[in-house]
Amino acid sequence: LFDRKSMTIFPPPGPDQRDSFFAQTKTEQEIAGRQYLGIAAQGRSLKVVYLRALLALLGAGEALYKKGAPDPTNPVDPYMTVVGYFNSLRELGGSRRIAEDQVTMKLKSPPRKRLEPADHLFASRSIQQDMLELTSRVGTDEVAAAKERLSCWFSDKANRVDLALATNMISVGLDITRLGLMVVLGQPKTSAEYIQATSRVGRDREKPGLVVVLLNIHKPRDRSHYERFESFHASFYRSVEATSVTPGSPRALDRALAPALVGLCRQSEDAFNPSGAAHLADPKRTTLDKYAHILADRARSAALPGQEQALHDHVLARSLQLLDWWSSAAKEAVSKGIPLSYDNKKNGGDRLLREALDPDLMDLPLSRRAFRAGRSMRDVEASVDLKVSDAFD
Repeated sequence: LFDRKSMTIFPPPGPDQRDSFFAQTKTEQEIAGRQYLGIAAQGRSLKVVYLRALLALLGAGEALYKKGAPDPTNPVDPYMTVVGYFNSLRELGGSRRIAEDQVTMKLKSPPRKRLEPADHLFASRSIQQDMLELTSRVGTDEVAAAKERLSCWFSDKANRVDLALATNMISVGLDITRLGLMVVLGQPKTSAEYIQATSRVGRDREKPGLVVVLLNIHKPRDRSHYERFESFHASFYRSVEATSVTPGSPRALDRALAPALVGLCRQSEDAFNPSGAAHLADPKRTTLDKYAHILADRARSAALPGQEQALHDHVLARSLQLLDWWSSAAKEAVSKGIPLSYDNKKNGGDRLLREALDPDLMDLPLSRRAFRAGRSMRDVEASVDLKVSDAFD
């Protein structure tokens, strides 16, 4: 992965498995952790389970919150905001409709209560009908504003959040210590994603997190996780999937060679570092060849036995071609008198790097479509071809 001929682990494994020098394992008596609760219902759809779980969590939270002071010192504050985690935008969309309509309406009704023995576990509650969303279809500015709102105490009536709906984009980068309650709809595809996502709650050392996992008992995978729920969570770090490393594969080169080459040139040459310096590839084209050779040498060291030279030559040829295309784009921009930046299109200028789903991508020539850059390289799904047919043809 790091192209190292030899590697030494520091510090070496010692006699205490709870202390690795970099991290220590704390018991529940020393620091607050996370409690996982699995819910499944035979003969009920997952949407019904989701509806009733939200009603119980939001109503019970309101009843407990009213017993304390309406300020940040209230111990129930971390659990007044429910973070809903979904495996896809399709599931999120359907669940959002349920939350906006049925959950909002039913929470305003008189709460359920037990007569014998008498108790009042739930309370009526008014929540915002416009749910907060943290997904890829929300703009960067809106995501930043949503994070600020999630950090606000529930006593802040102007900015507080009752329910936030999110996808796997919160698996990293959401470090809000206040959050304490998450509802996961369906078992995520990988154990790594599951651990990363649920780790967004219960980050306060003094306040434990509660993760409610709603499982579809009619799906074999969800049923399997439900049946061995306790044993799986007792050692779920053991189930984390190994990440394959294929730096020289055709699809890896298609997806990552161009942005890696541009990033290497930009970070190595001070003149190329500013955002608007992409046009320098034309007058200083010859100074960039050495970076194509660096990537080619890197590919050689990662190749399978007997394929070192072939992969080296292939990566070198593609890298030099990308540099030629970059130089041509810079020359064209200069001739038109427009600025060429790496990823910002301002003042009528052009940009070199494009997102994979850029709507203007297919209108560009092949030499420009090659400079596609993903926003994340943590998880790359295989491409899927869809063929749309007209049923009335």
